[in-house]
Amino acid sequence: MTPIQVMWVTRGALMAVFLGSMQLSSALAESCRLSPQHAGVTFPVEQVEAAWVCRLQPIIEDFTTANKVGPTRVSLPDPLYEYLLDRPPTAAALVNRLELGLYKAETRGAGRYWGDDGEGTSGLVELVYQDRTHRMYYLEGTHDSVLLRHIVGKAVVLLQSIPRKDAAGHEAVETTVVAYTRLDNRLLAGLVSMVRPLVSSTITRKLKKGVEAVNRLGLEMRRNPHRVLFEATDPPALPHDDVVFLQQALAGMQASISAPQKDQPSK
Repeated sequence: MTPIQVMWVTRGALMAVFLGSMQLSSALAESCRLSPQHAGVTFPVEQVEAAWVCRLQPIIEDFTTANKVGPTRVSLPDPLYEYLLDRPPTAAALVNRLELGLYKAETRGAGRYWGDDGEGTSGLVELVYQDRTHRMYYLEGTHDSVLLRHIVGKAVVLLQSIPRKDAAGHEAVETTVVAYTRLDNRLLAGLVSMVRPLVSSTITRKLKKGVEAVNRLGLEMRRNPHRVLFEATDPPALPHDDVVFLQQALAGMQASISAPQKDQPSK
C-alpha cells in the first residue's frame, strides 16, 4: 500500500470514528429529558441545551434532597434585581459592606462564578439558562460544619422571578427557588435516609437566608440610599459601571417612593 493509500485509509477511519461519536452523542442527548414541572412551578426546560439536559437530569431524578423556597416578595425593582443576578460579585460586595451577610463571589468566566456564604458552604455556580422570568443554575460545591463534615455534592437551582408590587405599592419581585442536590460522598450517600433531613433543613435555611439578604438589601436601598452609594464607592470602589447603574437605580427608587401610589398590590 502506497503512502497516499495509507493516508486515505487513515482519514477514512478517523472520519468513521468521528461520525460514530457524533451519532452516539446525539443519541444520548435525545435520551435525556427534564420535566417542566418542579414543585408546582413550570420552567421552559425545552429551551435548555441538550448537553446541559444530560448533566442536570441525573441530579434532578436521583436527588438527595429537593427544596422549595417561596414565592417570596423581594423589595427590589425588577431591572435592579436582574442586574444583581447577572453580577454576583457586585451583589455579594454590597451585602457584605452593608453588613447584611458574609457572602463573597468572584467571576470565573462567562456565566460562571465562585461563591462563599461565609458559613461553610462554597463552590462554583454556572448559569445554564435564562429568560425574562426564569433562570437555571448548575452548582458544584462543598459544605463543612459541626454536624455535616465536608459534604461534597452537586445541585440544580431553578429560579422564577415575576415583577409585582409590595403592600405599599412599590416595585418588587416575587421569587420562587427550587433546588435539587445530590451528595457525592460515598459514606453519606449510603446513609442518605439518616442524613437527608439534616441536609434538607440546612439547604432550606441557606436558600431562605440568601433570599432574605437580597430583600434586606432592597429595603436598605429604599431607606438609606446614601449609605448604599457610600459603601459602593468607598475604596476599593465597585466597578465604575456598577456605581453609575446604582446611582440611577437608587434615584429611580426614591422617585417612585415619592410619587403617589395608585396601583393596588398584586395578589
